[in-house]
Parts: sequence; structure tokens; C-alpha cells
Amino acid sequence: EKLSDRAIAAGHDLVDRVIRRMTTHIHIEETVFYPRVREVGRTAKDEVLEGIEEHHLIKTSLRELEGLDPHDERYGAKVEVLSELIRHHHSEEETDMFPRVRRALGMDELRHLAEEMEEARSAAPTHPTP
Repeated sequence: EKLSDRAIAAGHDLVDRVIRRMTTHIHIEETVFYPRVREVGRTAKDEVLEGIEEHHLIKTSLRELEGLDPHDERYGAKVEVLSELIRHHHSEEETDMFPRVRRALGMDELRHLAEEMEEARSAAPTHPTP
């Protein structure tokens, strides 16, 4: 967000890294973390469903940015919208979902879940798909 127009190439590299990392992150959440969280209770299940919808919007933005020339006049606006979506999603997880999950699961289960998530990283995609 802070890059000048002269730093478009550096900004494009940064956006490419965001695309790869967010795609991997979303895959891990949706295939490992969210299925376990849904078992925590009705409120957590609703939060997961909302998270999946937010992921859908984020993935759509990632796909659009991946194919867009960084010199396109809409590129910066798309990066800004993506940033806002990610911040909102992160904030909701940190303030609502994660504390609920920590209270519901014991430390052993949380460690096991973290290990499963780390294992899933190696097989996770790095480019967004529909």
C-alpha cells in the first residue's frame, strides 16, 4: 500500500508473494482447521461459514490480481480491497474464533491440530483456483 508508482515491480513481487501465501493459508484453514472448528459448537460453525465466504471473496481477488498487469489502472485499487478483506477476516478470527477454539480444545489437541496444519502446508496449492 505504501509503494510509490515507481516501485510497481517491487509491489508486483510483493503481491505475488501475498497470492501464494494467502492461497496456501486458505487451503490449510479450509481443509484442516475449519472442519475441526465446526465441531466446537453452533457459534463456531456460523463463524466458519462466514470465514469460508470471506475466503471466497479473497480468492476471487487473488485470481483477478494474479492475471492483471501491475500497470493496469485498477491494480492498486484491487490490492487495496484485498488488503481490507484480509484485515477484516484476520480481525474476526483473532477476536472471535481463535479465543473460542482455545477455550474449547485442550493444549494437546491444539498441538495436534497445529501439526496437521503444518503437514498440510507441503501439499497446499500456491495459486488460487475457483
